Amino acid sequence: MPTAAGVRIRWTDVPPHVRRGVEDILGSPVIEASSQAGGFSPGTADRVRTADGRRAFVKAVSARQNDRSVILHRQEAAVSARLPADPHIPRLLGTYDDADWVALVLEDVEGAHPVTPWQPAELAATLDMLTELAGRLTPTPVPDLPRARDLLAHDLAGWSRVRADPPDDLDPWAREHLDRLVRLAERAPYALVGESLVHTDVRSDNLLVRPDGEVVLVDWPWACRGPAWLDRVLLLVNVQLYGGHDVEALLEQHVGADVDADDVDALLAGLTGYFVDAARNPAPVGLPTVRAFQRDQGRSTLAWLRRRLSRPRGPGSPT
Repeated sequence: MPTAAGVRIRWTDVPPHVRRGVEDILGSPVIEASSQAGGFSPGTADRVRTADGRRAFVKAVSARQNDRSVILHRQEAAVSARLPADPHIPRLLGTYDDADWVALVLEDVEGAHPVTPWQPAELAATLDMLTELAGRLTPTPVPDLPRARDLLAHDLAGWSRVRADPPDDLDPWAREHLDRLVRLAERAPYALVGESLVHTDVRSDNLLVRPDGEVVLVDWPWACRGPAWLDRVLLLVNVQLYGGHDVEALLEQHVGADVDADDVDALLAGLTGYFVDAARNPAPVGLPTVRAFQRDQGRSTLAWLRRRLSRPRGPGSPT
């Protein structure tokens, strides 16, 4: 299965003036850097140690590598600077931006990405963390963030674009039910109403498990206002991708009381349309695996949605 990873540069590939800017934030020269894999960025991601013993996590990218990644780094810097202090959110220590290179200096989190396919203990800890975090972030402590329904509206309309120009390898069931999928996806933005601060990009590569089992949620450029249940459902999309768990049972146990089943159907339809539509585009510069990863997400999420749509329907449910 394709991994969630770009072709990353290393700390030593970052220009000296950018490294000096990071060292100014840290107050001491960097004497050790350990490059980290994972995440869809061609930039560097390094755990660093300074001469005075301070540790931090540094991510840096230039517009020449990928102009979209620069925009996302700036978004993440703006959001992270305003996030509340929380043991499950890394603290921003500073930002370097010279209009070409952008570097974020963050609290170093001692931990590793969850094992995939997801292991029961790490999955349970992550779901518990997301539930607790949603409680602390409702109502949102950053009230002027964009609304999820606005931020994601274009992405969630992927089935309309697919219907207008279906790819040759479109799943036969999806081809047969395109009109229904379009209708479901049209409902998706209206399901995302809420005043919680949500991450909206919860995947294994955006999570770190500390040695004590506590889970930290990293990479916040897509933070917005939405329903408190959203991040838990997005985690289950990732769990479904890797297999090995009954996502419906997990949904019922960890999310069911907080969300309407039809809203879940609409969200899954919108996400599936996004994955299918995006996967047929050329790979962005420096991100050669992203389209294959989206293709796999499209297949796995469609399989989950198809199972859900085959269940008995109550009166008044969307068809």
